[in-house]
Amino acid sequence: MTPVIVDTGPIVALLNARDAHHAWARETFASLQPPLLTCEAVMAETCHLLRRLHGGTAAALSLLTSGAIEIRFSLPSEVAKVLELIERYASVPMSLADASLVRMAELDTRAQIVTLDGDFRIYRRGGRQALRLLLPE
Repeated sequence: MTPVIVDTGPIVALLNARDAHHAWARETFASLQPPLLTCEAVMAETCHLLRRLHGGTAAALSLLTSGAIEIRFSLPSEVAKVLELIERYASVPMSLADASLVRMAELDTRAQIVTLDGDFRIYRRGGRQALRLLLPE
């Protein structure tokens, strides 16, 4: 099974019916085998972006408690590599969440990243290899 790593944008789109990518996110999540993988930085961004949506934070965190999404990344053990990525892509710039997801994809080269963020087309695994991405058309 191909591991699937999920970024902030698709989670927000899934939980916010008013989001322009809501239908795409619903279809995409329905087609994927849980658990999807992510990092704490993505969940923090998601909760921040959904804070004004009634029940948004609870809905985001319920994806963790239900097992639909799992956090399988330890920033303390990967902080040096994450910082290298942030420095390499400083001109983009790369967020902590994006760097963590790229590092997750480096740790498991089979992984695919579900995102709405076009910057992931720029980022490279190991500095050379394009990431496997699932983005809307």
